Amino acid sequence: MNRINQKLQENKKLLSIYFTAGYPKLEDTVPIISKLQQSGVDMIEIGLPFSDPLADGPTIQESSARALKNGMTTEKLFEQLKDIRKNIHIPLIIMGYFNPIMQYGVKAFCEKCAEIGIDGLIIPDLPVDVYNEEYKQLFEKYGLINAFLITPQTSEERVQYIDTVSNGFIYMVSSASVTGAKNTFGDAQTNYFERIHNMNLKSPQIVGFGISNAQTFQAATKLAKGAIIGSAFIKHLSQKGVEEIESFVKNIHG
Repeated sequence: MNRINQKLQENKKLLSIYFTAGYPKLEDTVPIISKLQQSGVDMIEIGLPFSDPLADGPTIQESSARALKNGMTTEKLFEQLKDIRKNIHIPLIIMGYFNPIMQYGVKAFCEKCAEIGIDGLIIPDLPVDVYNEEYKQLFEKYGLINAFLITPQTSEERVQYIDTVSNGFIYMVSSASVTGAKNTFGDAQTNYFERIHNMNLKSPQIVGFGISNAQTFQAATKLAKGAIIGSAFIKHLSQKGVEEIESFVKNIHG
């Protein structure tokens, strides 16, 4: 069974951390993954930096720009991760835009992910219909789970379609804006969380965008299986460095 599905079956709320590969320094990728696992994180999303990150707020955009300047490429990331499964046992997901994956070659990219031990992908700009018609069999052949995003604006019909196509979790974007840390969730977001929860989907939901501390983590996971933290973690990395990762995770877990 895919590590993501194993993790989703655990009787706990999951904490997934996103970071940009090659940031703050080019060779920080593996040390960050190791520190996150040691700190008790459940899943890790490795951001493949791209020059035009449409869904990302200023913090992640800045980290992407720096990582690219540092020399991060798809090839470099695969090289860094080639021995990752010697020490890392938690699920690893690559999150990125479709353009670099197409440039690498979708089949070659999937092959490489399977070889290294990547468990899944999150590709915000790959429409579910296109995935279902053109790439689903390929991803499944290489044991990769593809997680789709839904937002408060996604119609119930669309959410149900995404649920039928999904073979892992649904990435539930908390608000119709770009990524970025917030301190609380408003009524509109709470209502949205309840609405999706009441649809009784087969796929567990993991909430992303706007989660930055223990309070927002608890609010996001009240009805969902887990939550993803990106911008707040990247800010912490840029201020405190790789050595202080454990204190960040402890704060989230309260």
